[in-house]
Amino acid sequence: MLKRFLRPIELPASVDWAVLILRVGISCLMLTHGYAKLTGFLSGDHSFADPIGIGEELSYFLTICAEFGCSILVILGFGTRLALLPLIFTMCVVVLIVHAKDAFDMKEHGLLFLFSYIALFLTGPGRFSVDSKLCR
Repeated sequence: MLKRFLRPIELPASVDWAVLILRVGISCLMLTHGYAKLTGFLSGDHSFADPIGIGEELSYFLTICAEFGCSILVILGFGTRLALLPLIFTMCVVVLIVHAKDAFDMKEHGLLFLFSYIALFLTGPGRFSVDSKLCR
């Protein structure tokens, strides 16, 4: 069942290229956010928001895992749909909880990431991915 979930959908070549560009582009952008959080965490700064009540350090750690670790997996196209789940969850928390009372322009950045991740989740990683090579 897991293999079926991870298997990329057969797409036309032009769509595979579009998915590759979206997958790598959006993940590289998110990687910069995750890297900044990772360096802050490693330098000893463990203060972070606790929007879902699990503690600042755990929230920080899980956000780093999603924004940095899962972004690397999405770039590679390895376990893509599974890696997108924490990213989608993180962006939902950002948009619906962290910036819930803010104006739309404060939510826009998170929404762009969220919509991109949902689109990638629906299409899968495409032909140019590790998942595609593993599922042949």
